[in-house]
Amino acid sequence: MLNIRRSGRKPITPLEQLIMDYLWAHPRCTAETCREGVAARRALKDSTIRTILRNLEEKNYVTHDVDGRTFVYRAVDTSRNVAVQAAKQLIDRFCGGSVEELLVGLVDNQVLKPKQLRQLAEKIAARKEKKA
Repeated sequence: MLNIRRSGRKPITPLEQLIMDYLWAHPRCTAETCREGVAARRALKDSTIRTILRNLEEKNYVTHDVDGRTFVYRAVDTSRNVAVQAAKQLIDRFCGGSVEELLVGLVDNQVLKPKQLRQLAEKIAARKEKKA
C-alpha cells in the first residue's frame, strides 16, 4: 500500500535523479562517497552534494542516520516504487487518472507494441493467480 505522505512527493530533478541512482546502487553512503561515486558522470562540489541530499530528504526520498559526526544516507523507497509514483502522477495529470488512456497512447505512439502489451497482460494475470 502506498504511503499517503510519499505519494504526494515533489518530483525529482535530473541532478537529484543522478544522486538517487547512486544511492539505490550503494545504500548507506556518506555525502563524500556519493560525490566520489558520481564524479565520473558529473563533478560536483561537496557543498552541492550536501544541498542535493538535504533537498532529497526534504522531499522524503532520502533519510539519514548519524554515525559519530557523519551522516549516512539511504533511499526511503526502491527505484521501482518511486517510478510507480511518478507514473501515477503522469496518469493523474495527463490522462485524467486513466491507466487505459496511457497504455493506448503508448501503443498508438509505438512506444509499446501490441505484442508487448499482451505479454504484460499475461504476466499480470500470472501474478494474480499466484497471489490467489
